[in-house]
Amino acid sequence: MLLDGTEDADRRLKSMLVWDVNNGISRRSWARNEGAIFAIKRAMEVEPLLKVTLPNMVDDTLL
Repeated sequence: MLLDGTEDADRRLKSMLVWDVNNGISRRSWARNEGAIFAIKRAMEVEPLLKVTLPNMVDDTLL
């Protein structure tokens, strides 16, 4: 990514950082990290274009 000081570069940088961070939170939520599940739910409320499939929690005794 070229950061040349333009407004367009600033917009692209902000967008990339938001999506990159949420990608990491998504992966942790799929690993059933409770904090990450909470965080990605909150992120989806803030950003309507963000759609993440949430994990289905299963009782360990069923496995």
